[in-house]
Amino acid sequence: MSPHTEEGRSAVGAAGENNAPSRRAVIGWGGAGLALGAAAAGGAAALTRDGGSTALAGDSGGAVPFHGVHQAGISTAVQDRLHFAAFDVKTTDRSALVQLLKDWTRAAERMTAGHEVGEGAYAGLPQAPPDDTGEALGLSPSRLTLTIGFGPSLFDGRFGLSERRPGALVDLPKFPGDNLERARSGGDLCIQACADDPQVAVHAIRNLARIGFGTVAVRWSQLGFGKTSSTTPDAHTPRNLFGFKDGTRNIAGTDTTRLAEHVWATGKDAQGAAAWMEGGTYLVARRIRMNIETWDRTPLAEQEDIFGRDKREGAPVGKAKEHDEPFLKAMKPDSHVRLAHPDSNGGATLLRRGYSFTDGTDGLGRLEAGLFFLAYQRDVRTGFIPVQSALGRSDALNEYIQHVGSAVFAIPPGVRDKDDWWGRALFT
Repeated sequence: MSPHTEEGRSAVGAAGENNAPSRRAVIGWGGAGLALGAAAAGGAAALTRDGGSTALAGDSGGAVPFHGVHQAGISTAVQDRLHFAAFDVKTTDRSALVQLLKDWTRAAERMTAGHEVGEGAYAGLPQAPPDDTGEALGLSPSRLTLTIGFGPSLFDGRFGLSERRPGALVDLPKFPGDNLERARSGGDLCIQACADDPQVAVHAIRNLARIGFGTVAVRWSQLGFGKTSSTTPDAHTPRNLFGFKDGTRNIAGTDTTRLAEHVWATGKDAQGAAAWMEGGTYLVARRIRMNIETWDRTPLAEQEDIFGRDKREGAPVGKAKEHDEPFLKAMKPDSHVRLAHPDSNGGATLLRRGYSFTDGTDGLGRLEAGLFFLAYQRDVRTGFIPVQSALGRSDALNEYIQHVGSAVFAIPPGVRDKDDWWGRALFT
């Protein structure tokens, strides 16, 4: 479905077994714990050697550590639900934007640890709105991760950042078959909220949007369910809405070598502008509409030829198991697996975190459904662009899909401690 069916490997790490405090349990704690770290969070999560966070895929209640060298929500075990939002910055005041990033960081620290925003839903004056909207009270952290990104438009000169735009943060070209909607594309900032409880993910985006009112405004957002990829290689490979396993060789969250090679930015850049990106990465988000009614009338043999996989097992053509090494020459030249494989793209490899979506109907009696594709990489120019160029030209799957939304973001490194904040290295 997207440019990464056969990329890398990805996974998660082990975690502790303590039960994280519920949101309801912390009512009345006041402002305590504004800068909760990994240890205070509890739950099934741990810091890896390089400061990245991991969490057990089977634990849906624990807290994923917020602090680390890299942001959580990238190599972290993929959660079941997504709420992704892109924002436009409405102010031209650099100090106001910086303050928002600091406020967002403090709120993210609390919410990912399972606590309320600010002083809590019931603190403060009853005549004033509560600090937290309250719909997640009593719910566990649900492995919530919040990941921020900066779009190319943030570097347009409004905030004195034009000289600090990384060369890898390129505007994506128009690919063959694109039918992009402006209202579903772009953005100055993005927040990716992943959790095992949809209400926890929606609560997080809602509260960050509320904190940013007057400084930023939501440009577009997307809800996702049924993860279509996994960063845990020993876990079950999810299926997309076409019923196929796609991306069975995703980069593992524990594979530090491949993450360093294909995902994490080094801070070196041809323009000399990206030192602040050391430990960060680059995200491409694509909303891919799937014509599922047409697909559902397609013969099974043709479906399998299009993907290059057996539908039931997920094995590549001519193989027995889904994780068997594919023999690309046995597949049709326009099969999705063959065209997306790194061997067909000069080794280009992406870390995927895709989700399915359904958004009602299109007004013509068809479901508005598809894949919200998220791919992380070290450099968009050597990652997504060459892969999608090949797929856009030749993929047999193009008869059944269309890319209708698109965005690219620089994902800064993680927040190291309670004194750090999202984007600090960029703005200081």
